[in-house]
Formats: sequence, C-alpha cells, structure tokens
Amino acid sequence: MAGEPVNVNEFEELARQALPNMYYDFFAGGAEDQYTLEENIEAFRRIIIRPRILVDVSRIDMSTVILGHKTSAPIMIAPTMMHKFAHPEGEIATARGAASRDVIAVIFSEKKNRFYRILALKREITEHMVRQAESNGFRAIILTTDTPALGRRKADITNKMIAPQLRNFEGLLSTKFVSEKACAAETLDRSFCWKEIAWLKSVTKLPILIKGILTSEDAMKAIEAGVAGIIVSNHGARQLDYTPATISVLEEVVHVVQGKVPVLIEGGIRRGTDIFKALALGAKAVLIGRPVIYGLAAKGESGVKQVIEMLKNELEQTMALAGCCTVADITRNYVKTEKERFLGRM
Repeated sequence: MAGEPVNVNEFEELARQALPNMYYDFFAGGAEDQYTLEENIEAFRRIIIRPRILVDVSRIDMSTVILGHKTSAPIMIAPTMMHKFAHPEGEIATARGAASRDVIAVIFSEKKNRFYRILALKREITEHMVRQAESNGFRAIILTTDTPALGRRKADITNKMIAPQLRNFEGLLSTKFVSEKACAAETLDRSFCWKEIAWLKSVTKLPILIKGILTSEDAMKAIEAGVAGIIVSNHGARQLDYTPATISVLEEVVHVVQGKVPVLIEGGIRRGTDIFKALALGAKAVLIGRPVIYGLAAKGESGVKQVIEMLKNELEQTMALAGCCTVADITRNYVKTEKERFLGRM
C-alpha cells in the first residue's frame, strides 16, 4: 500500500505485510466459518444516521466519565492477547499509546487509566491475578466470561499455533505449553458460573465489569450479581461462531439494564460513525481491539496513537455533521436500524 493510511482499515494491510503469517492469522482470524467475524462489521453498515442541521457545532466535546474516570473520548482499548506477537514492546507500547491519547486501556501498563482483564480461570489463578491488579494500581477488573473452552479457529490449527511462555504464574501452573489447547486445559475453569461473581467480589474491592454478554437474560443476571458494568461482546468472533453481531444486541441489553450500570461494547468498530451509532443505541463507550493491534504491528507505539487519533477525529467530525456537541447529545433519535427501516416500509 502506497502512502500513509488514511483510516484504521488500512492498518490491517500494513500489519499483514509486517507480521509472519502465523501471527497475522492469529490476530485476524475468527471461529470456524467466520460468520460472526464478518457480521460484526456488516451490522454497523445497516444502521443509518439521522443528522440535524443548523446546530451550533463550533465546540465539540467528546470527553466522558467511565466508572468515575474521565477520559478524552468514549473510546477504550479492548483486552487482546499476545501484543508481543505484533511488536517487541508489546502491551507496554499499546498502553503508552493509549495514555498519550488519554483513553482507558484494558491492559497492563505503568500509566493511568488501567483496567485489568481476567478470564474465568481456576480460583487460585484468578485470585493471584486480582492481587496483581490491586498491587499494581489498576482501577477495575474486567471478567471475561465466554471462555469455558477455546473457540475453534481454523488458521491457528493449520498453523499449529504454539502458546507462548506465561509470566508471573510460577508456582501456580506450568508456564510453558506446547499448544493453546494445553494451556486452556490447565487454566480455564469450565465450572465457573454466576455464583463465582460473589466470590470474586469477596476477594477484591475493585469494581468488576463482566464481558461477554449477548442477551437480555444474561444482562439481568449480571445486574442481580451486582457487577459494576457490562461489556457486550462476542470475543471478537473468536469463540462461538454464529452468535449475533454485538451492535445488533446492544439495545436489547441497554433496555434491560435501564441505566443501573454502564454498558460498553466491542466488536466490529472501524469508523467514527460506528462509535456514534453505538453511543446512540445506548453504549457508554466502545472498546477497540484489532485496529489497535494492527497499528501496533505496523508502527509500534506511534501506530497505536494514530489509530486512536483517527477514530477520535472521525467521531468529532461525525458529531459535528450530525449536529451533536457532546456525547450526551447523541441520543436514540439520531439512528435508524435495519428493522426500523423494514417496519417503516410495511
């Protein structure tokens, strides 16, 4: 690709050129037929924006507050694994890029605005990770709940993907595995269920957000369990294929939650218009995964900065053209879904 990328989609090709095929496939691939992987993106395209004209948009303020933490825009860095596959500086470069643009990163770093992601692992491993988060000054815990087992990803199987050596788990489990499957067998806890949320709350004072919600039923259970926030997610389409696109179920979850806790969303977000649509449908903020990894692979920390800045600039432009001066102005009336358009034609 000639010249500098002009949107975040163009970083994917740069990443493909920069990475070994095995690592690019690891980041880019989805589960099985990759239906949900494609649908995560396509579903955003089926939502249209209803702009307002003759609005004074001389000042646009994208800042928001998430769990008491002010951030420059409703954009967060999603928890993704193996950043060192993308760049030698790994998560540290990603965290620095996020901090420089004043957005929250769900990642380990030495900067402000840090949320810590844990999986539904065996109790002793989970508690160890929670203690690490607390001792390192993290602000919240993100519990990923859609991994009782690993999704089946054809590219990783074909490439014979090898799990990297784990760090900071000495004495708890083997830190070197020959495959992702072997790693999952020793770490993931298939018996982890809703009652474990109460246990997790008992071992930490940090707020807990639950990631992996796709239905109103689970959203209600999350509220009843006393979580501090919900992340609508299908794990970047890497776990169970043929689950719905996250944007298609966001409003269902928001309706059940009724403002009791913030609802965030990840999956398929590639444009500032996508962020605008998610906010209009009730999300407090969005989490960006693959585009950040692609930026990291292409240009390291500066690539992460560029990706975040591109999305912020696009969101600011979308807000101005739609007639919204603040994120609070982006309400449900600013978008129309495919279902609404269909019903309107009947």
